This record gives sequence, structure tokens and C-alpha cells, in this order.
Amino acid sequence: MEQQPTSGPAAPEEKGTSTGVILGSAVYEMSSGKIAHTRAFVREFLLELRSRHGMNVSRRAVDTAQLIVSELATNVAKYAPGPCQVDLEVFGGLLRISVWDSGTLLPEPEQADPSRVGRHGLEIVLLACQSFSVHREPVGKRVRVEIPLHDSPGRTPA
Repeated sequence: MEQQPTSGPAAPEEKGTSTGVILGSAVYEMSSGKIAHTRAFVREFLLELRSRHGMNVSRRAVDTAQLIVSELATNVAKYAPGPCQVDLEVFGGLLRISVWDSGTLLPEPEQADPSRVGRHGLEIVLLACQSFSVHREPVGKRVRVEIPLHDSPGRTPA
């Protein structure tokens, strides 16, 4: 995993053509004002996959990835302000979004409650992704999600 300066994201980089893995990484000093930067980073990364690498990336994947990273970045800004690293990894038709922060509190989804105002971000992430995991790190934690890059035939939109 490469680390970029806190000034912003790196363009997608191909690592080992035999593996077909494409990586992107950005580091932010997280605050509510930086959430839009994380969305823009994801959008630009995925659009670059289309234009530079000729990959099939659906509009739904672009929108879903931006929604997910926005919700995860919002949680960082609320509960673990400080440094935040967003790593993107493309392999086998999937996008893995990994968000690291220095907070020690692990996110837990709340019981569904349509009358609750707010705090639905993790519920949204869980519904939108194909896989979800949280790992403790020597410092902080890492949340990982995966989504498909293109729509599957016969799959209906959520």
C-alpha cells in the first residue's frame, strides 16, 4: 500500500500487470469539509479507470462508491477526526474501498428504526456493498468494503 502526501490523491496506478490490480490512495486530515474531497477522489479514480484503462465501470458503481466513501468519511469526521487514509483497489471486476482512521471505537450498525433521525450511514453502507469488514490496526482501525464495478445481467437496482 502506498502512502501519498496529505495534499491529495494519486492517480490510479497499475501494480503488476500479471495481477491486474490497480491501486489509488489518498490521505486527508479529516474534517467535515474534507468529505467532498473523498467523494471526488473516488469519482476521479473510477472515471480514470474508464478512460485510461478502458475498464467497464457502470454509473451505478461510481455513484455507489461515492456514497459509501462519503458515509465512511462522515463517520471518521464525527468519531475519529484526524488523519484518514482512503485506499482503492481494483481486481477481478471489484472495487475494494479501505478507509483507515486513528479511532479505536469499532463501528456497529444499530437496529433498523425508521423513526430514528440520523445515524443511518453504516446501514446504508451495509446495504450498498457486497462485503464489509472492520479490522483493528496497531493504531486505529480499517473498514473495508467491496462493490462490483459493473452491473450484473439480471440484477435489479436497489
